[in-house]
Amino acid sequence: MPGRPFDAVLCDLDNVIRFYDTTELAGLERGAGLAEGTTERVAFAPETDLPLLLGEITKEQWGESIALGLAGQVSQAQARALGTAFANSPFRADDVVVDLLARARKHMPLVLVTNASVELEDDLALLGLTDLADHVVSSARVGVVKPNRRIYEIAAAQAGVAVDRCLFVDDRLENVQAAVGLGMTGVHYREPADLRGALGVLLDR
Repeated sequence: MPGRPFDAVLCDLDNVIRFYDTTELAGLERGAGLAEGTTERVAFAPETDLPLLLGEITKEQWGESIALGLAGQVSQAQARALGTAFANSPFRADDVVVDLLARARKHMPLVLVTNASVELEDDLALLGLTDLADHVVSSARVGVVKPNRRIYEIAAAQAGVAVDRCLFVDDRLENVQAAVGLGMTGVHYREPADLRGALGVLLDR
């Protein structure tokens, strides 16, 4: 397609395609007298989160690590319940985003690039998204996490295009900035309109 600004779409999963329901967790935090978001901060601290994203621990073990991180703030039973609830929060796919990406894929390769656990493949199956993308680059499988440049290079290679011919979509600004630093076109995702605008050159055809 002449004149198009990129030849592949690389897209994050969480908070772009997949969204979590933390209703149960919020209730448990209130019951334990914790400020909302306390469990999330513990869960995503590098020392707790990184082993999960590198495929070194399972989601269940991550829940145990979260509980340990909450020790001293709540009872042992409460910490265990909070860790389990966070690690097992139910999730859904945004149908609007899925449709946009499926339409884009008719014109060029689509690669999911995500910091994820070894359960990613099962999660995609639960979402009905096993066949959404041409390839999936998971940090737990390749052993490197965003924003490390290597994961972007792996994704571009999977797409079969040069790094500077990729569109990269992510909800985390630091991940987008890293992609742009490699020459990619970056989209900082906040709502479907951000993605729709970036893909307009394809969707209008």
